[in-house]
Amino acid sequence: MTLSAARVAASAESPSPVEKEISRAPRKRSTKQRAKYALTIALFLLPSLIPLLAFIIGPMIAAAWTSLHEWNLIGPMKWVGLDNYTTLLTDPGTQQAFLHTVYYIVGYLPLVYIGGLALALALNAKLKGRAVLRGVYFLPVVTSWVVVALVWRWLLNPSVGVVNWALGLIGIQGPGWYTDPAWSMPSIILASAWKDLGFVMVILLAGLQTINPDLYEAAEIDGAGWWRRLFSITLPMLSPSTFFVVVLSLINGFQVFDQVYVMTGGGPNNSSRVVVQEVYDLTFRYGQAGMASALSWLLFIVILIITLIQFRGQKRWVNYA
Repeated sequence: MTLSAARVAASAESPSPVEKEISRAPRKRSTKQRAKYALTIALFLLPSLIPLLAFIIGPMIAAAWTSLHEWNLIGPMKWVGLDNYTTLLTDPGTQQAFLHTVYYIVGYLPLVYIGGLALALALNAKLKGRAVLRGVYFLPVVTSWVVVALVWRWLLNPSVGVVNWALGLIGIQGPGWYTDPAWSMPSIILASAWKDLGFVMVILLAGLQTINPDLYEAAEIDGAGWWRRLFSITLPMLSPSTFFVVVLSLINGFQVFDQVYVMTGGGPNNSSRVVVQEVYDLTFRYGQAGMASALSWLLFIVILIITLIQFRGQKRWVNYA
């Protein structure tokens, strides 16, 4: 057989591209096979699905049902429909609690992000003992909120606190901090930012270590200074980490409670009363579990809308390249 004849015979035996595509196409499964496949997936998901249903989905459904009733946690429920929601949406106290929560987020988020970024940049450099420093700055993150809040109450004590004593050394009279309505929320913001700095630092530090050093070398050759490299390379390349920090901080910010409860209890004069504090008081102080459940659902809807907006808008500024 000649060489050309052998090639013709080989091409006749090999499948055409169309036949190859058909052979690659997934075979249709029977109903029994699909059911078996779904059951296999469900079995793998079961260890996560059971806690999710028991501790997240189930309580949410129960809270939604409770929000449609008047209930004092002891007696029988009384159906009121959407009255709880109507009352909350027109209640000045609820609106004030939402405004205080937004005030907290507006003060907390820039402070914790800029502080975390500064720490991450400093500890990304070649410093002696930086592993120890990273551990030290992360220590507050794993400390109980009650402990942190009590320490900050002592630090910010208007009479014997260290902060006012230090301010007095340079001729500044310290404010009343958590005893002054004008300074109660800044006191909580300060303590919260200090505790969460380590967490933000770790996230941003991980992002910094994924940036290609060649980009900085090329920028230096072109004469770019430190600020130029920060705004043209570091911040754009850190945008995925920044997005994660912003989303998580906003969700946690709307649910702020522990530090408020320990440091101020919502006072003085309700100046630091936030939404979750309102939910707590409605449930355990005033015995209005239906109203508290409705407020919890309103808070959930607000967080959901803001998170969806953030995910929708991330395409405009987050760089995943």
